[in-house]
Amino acid sequence: RMRKVYTVQVESGRAGKDGRPSVGPVYRSALAKDGFPPPDPRMSTSWDIFSVAAEKYPNNRMLGWREFVKGKPGCYIWKTYKEVYEEVVQVGSALRQMGAAPGSRIGIYGANCPQWIEAMEKCFEISKLSHPQACNGYSLICVPLYDTLGSGAVDYILDQAEIDIAFVQDKKMKELLFSDCASLRRLKVIVSFTSTTMEQEEAASKIGLQIYSWNDFLRIGKENLCEPLPPRPLDICTIMYTSGTSGNPKGVILTHESNAMYVRGVDLYMDLFDDKDINALRDDLMELKPTLFAGVPRVFERVHEGILKALSELWPHRRMIFNALYKHKLSWMRSGYSHKTASPLADFLAFSKIKARLGGRVRLIISGGAPLNTEIEEFLRVTSCAYVTQGYGLTETCGLSSNGVPDEMSLIGTVGVASTYTELRLEEVPEMGYDPLSVPSRGEICVRGKTLFSGYYKNPELTKEVMIDGWFHTGDIGEISPEGVLKIIDRKKNIFKLSHGEYVAAEYLEKVYGYLPIIEDIWVYGDSYRSMLVAVVAPHEDNTMKWAESNGHKGSFYDICALEELKIYILQELKALAEKNKLRGFECIKGVVVDPVPFNVERDLMTPTMKKKRSQMFKHYQSEIEKLYKNLAERRGDNNK
Repeated sequence: RMRKVYTVQVESGRAGKDGRPSVGPVYRSALAKDGFPPPDPRMSTSWDIFSVAAEKYPNNRMLGWREFVKGKPGCYIWKTYKEVYEEVVQVGSALRQMGAAPGSRIGIYGANCPQWIEAMEKCFEISKLSHPQACNGYSLICVPLYDTLGSGAVDYILDQAEIDIAFVQDKKMKELLFSDCASLRRLKVIVSFTSTTMEQEEAASKIGLQIYSWNDFLRIGKENLCEPLPPRPLDICTIMYTSGTSGNPKGVILTHESNAMYVRGVDLYMDLFDDKDINALRDDLMELKPTLFAGVPRVFERVHEGILKALSELWPHRRMIFNALYKHKLSWMRSGYSHKTASPLADFLAFSKIKARLGGRVRLIISGGAPLNTEIEEFLRVTSCAYVTQGYGLTETCGLSSNGVPDEMSLIGTVGVASTYTELRLEEVPEMGYDPLSVPSRGEICVRGKTLFSGYYKNPELTKEVMIDGWFHTGDIGEISPEGVLKIIDRKKNIFKLSHGEYVAAEYLEKVYGYLPIIEDIWVYGDSYRSMLVAVVAPHEDNTMKWAESNGHKGSFYDICALEELKIYILQELKALAEKNKLRGFECIKGVVVDPVPFNVERDLMTPTMKKKRSQMFKHYQSEIEKLYKNLAERRGDNNK
């Protein structure tokens, strides 16, 4: 069948000259073929999106949460749009009483909860004061203080963003008030998401801090009500700090216009879903029926592993029937049928059980953060009885820059096409051999459009480094087909040169080697003083224990990981996979360190989005890496250490 057209080429590629790199064609969503669609005149700011909804659906449920009773979650408690709106006005009025003025930064520290949302909405709403000229350069700015950004990050953000008032979750009060946070003293007011204790009040008083419980703060607002003063589209909405793989977090400046255009783009994108059942999402969510499943690839890898494990325990004839139904439905989906119409019989006999494992009501599955294995994506598209898409975006792009298309099987293994208000192109990376004018077209992914950030807060040098001629340079390496379909293949920054001059793309190799069943995660290491690569491997516990049992080894997972035989087996598997994928000799792993503890945020080895912090990885494993290189050199009889 003919593939539908989802993109348009709006500019041709051009060869590099005068020291400037080559660039590929510019692609835009077919939804924007004649130019970016006009914004919704009723919703040009983040505050408009909320206030219009509150006016239109005052009695609809907006925020729900579960309170824990004796360690067990209770029933959901709900607030309507009207109730939230009224509390937002009260919070904003209290902020004005506390001296919040144009330019003030308001911090929010804690996990998602109703108070988090209400505090942020208030920042959206209060950002323009009554004097018309005051809003040109000053606004009240929301600054989330994510507790996953690493040690010292909150202290750094408080200082750099010059935060005056902070809303703090009760669990984070202790970390803030009783820590060595040097920037705490610059705060004037702390508002607890819940109540305050005598101990907290005394600690705040010692450093001249005003501290309020949530209810006390609402009461101050209720007694001093101020009318909402909406922001302008180009006012700063938030400074969203994003964790880097090295160094301090970067403050990404997002305007109200960027947020509003992103929401508008998603609204237009949802029209692509021919099956109007997708519109029932909102009704289902109101009844607490989980219908949206979003996660990083590792989440879906776990789901896939669990399903395969359950299948392996079936009788052989039932597995045979399952496989036959899978192939039958896949063939019809490849010929153009939707996942719902390809084979209702197969869904009824086999795949409804998998849907039940996902909660029973999931209708849309979205994977992001890293490329999803094509085998897993196909499996979920066939068996989940749901729409499955991948997306790609960064904090700097205010969400997705590209997204998949529902039930389009030809897009498996890709992150789809340009989003509604986005343009994409590739730029040459000669040191890695990526050329956007060759076939296939490959290079650094560059993004332009209406949802981009305004720059990095107080960091013009870094802003100039990534924003060139209106294009945001992502640092990710992509491949774009002639139809404008994007695939993520590498990371520009994660390359290094070995001692013999060959460049190594570590992230690409980790993706290849990570397919081994024995491996949970892998970090590939090398540098310009070495001629060969080594790796630290975090083994997959279940598969490792199966290997141990089949090879006559006994003991705990930690005991098994210490076995020399396991290292030898892993190296053999890595070598076989390298040969299968036709990797070059210098891309083969020559030695491994086995760590039974997964790479994680707690050890500061991963970012909150599960990207490796390579400098931290090296610090953590340096002694073992040095020892490994020494042993390899002794074995080879040379001095390449």
